[in-house]
Amino acid sequence: MKSTRAMQGRVIASGEIDKAQQMYLSLRNIRPRNKRDLKNYVKAFFSIDIPDAAICEWHNSPMDYLWHSFNADFGSVRVANSDAVVWANRSGGKTELAAVATLLDCVFKPKCQVRILAGSGEQAGRMYDYFVGFLGSGFERFLSGPVRRDGCRFANGSAVEVLTQSASSVRGQHIHKLRCDEVELFDDDVFEAAKFTTQSKDGLAGGMEMISTMHKPYGLMARIISEAERRQTPVFKWCLWEVIERCVGRSCSHCPLWSDCGGKAKRCGGYLKIDDCITQMHRASRAGWEAEMLCRRPNLQNAVFGNFAPAEHIRQVDYNPELPLYRSLDFGFVNPFVCLWIQVDSGGVVRVIDEYVRTRATIDVHAEQMQKRSPASEEQVAGTFCDPAGAGTNDVTGTSAVRELRSLGIAVKYRRSTILEGVELIRRSLRNGRGESSLVISPRCTRLTEAMRCYHYPQRGSMSDNELPLKDGVYDHAIDALRYFFVGYSRSDKSRTRRY
Repeated sequence: MKSTRAMQGRVIASGEIDKAQQMYLSLRNIRPRNKRDLKNYVKAFFSIDIPDAAICEWHNSPMDYLWHSFNADFGSVRVANSDAVVWANRSGGKTELAAVATLLDCVFKPKCQVRILAGSGEQAGRMYDYFVGFLGSGFERFLSGPVRRDGCRFANGSAVEVLTQSASSVRGQHIHKLRCDEVELFDDDVFEAAKFTTQSKDGLAGGMEMISTMHKPYGLMARIISEAERRQTPVFKWCLWEVIERCVGRSCSHCPLWSDCGGKAKRCGGYLKIDDCITQMHRASRAGWEAEMLCRRPNLQNAVFGNFAPAEHIRQVDYNPELPLYRSLDFGFVNPFVCLWIQVDSGGVVRVIDEYVRTRATIDVHAEQMQKRSPASEEQVAGTFCDPAGAGTNDVTGTSAVRELRSLGIAVKYRRSTILEGVELIRRSLRNGRGESSLVISPRCTRLTEAMRCYHYPQRGSMSDNELPLKDGVYDHAIDALRYFFVGYSRSDKSRTRRY
């Protein structure tokens, strides 16, 4: 009798287990309907507890990114595209989260075509390895074939493939989702080709996700962030404090992280071990720590103006009719033509009040714009400084930019100098030997501000490795215009005005 009851108990227990297993399997098929559901789904079926708290001001949590990526195709208001930028610290879980997003797309979005593209084959392999690992945790039944080395297909028509870091691999792709991992390491031509790969179809929004740590103030990621702000593309940013484990039982007064933490870690709930972070901080330079882990600013090691501080040097400054007005020019056609409007106050502070930047226009068009935008009449302009090369005769037109401007009523003057001389004058205005600054730039001067942050020396070991800043055709023109002013103004008595 007892053995019969025991057998019945085992049968009931076995039935309950089978029922629980069936329920668990069925729950895997149910699409999460909100952010909380998604967090719980990933915790249950991926064994990842994704941090869901933004600790630093203006930051996001990793969960914010995953919800945006997943919900872009399910929201009550369909988005035009699901583009996003992820700027996060080293070991911040970027690659693993992107792999989670990729599997969720393939499972819950029929016919979704996802491609993985990374700054190196090794990096792309890392995301795909995460993806394959997640498949092995119970998602194999969604597949329609074998898992290949570079991709796989799902029964609902979705597919994921790994692309190689080449323009030929990227061109010709017409897909829903492209995840670009460690985009800072991309070649420019590959990144430009990647921009044209996504399209919305089958009820799914096309989207390009650009994921990276920002290593350099002049790198591709810096440009992506700048463009994202102008285009209102979502930027999801998190740092060490969004992903570090909660601090319990440690003495803040003896902790090496205190100066950066200030008690933040007591509110955290991530997975990075505090002791590992302390070890990494001791290994790294301060600039590297701030760039790679705190996401405060890029590494300024190769920046020409490393002491440029937007909080100090960018202020609202307007035209003051009591001060002399100057202009400074850098000539260009395919490369940009740049004009800066500058005043100097009684204390010697150089005030850049406006800028004009334009490509593919002739000198007469530039002259018209300069005169139209100048806050004072041409007679009241104290000086217009320019590139000495503008005095050279053009083989096609038979004249020079300087001569053309003069004929249009704009007197220009110049002084020959070395690049380093002008750069050093700008540096001195940013911070002199007494620690004082004498340069202020208006927020209107967006291109000059970007150039001040991004103007840089060649990478060490490059073919052009030398002491001169890199002529990259992007940031050098606004800086050239500024240095022509400093050189011309500092030696105005030696500047020459050419009349023709």
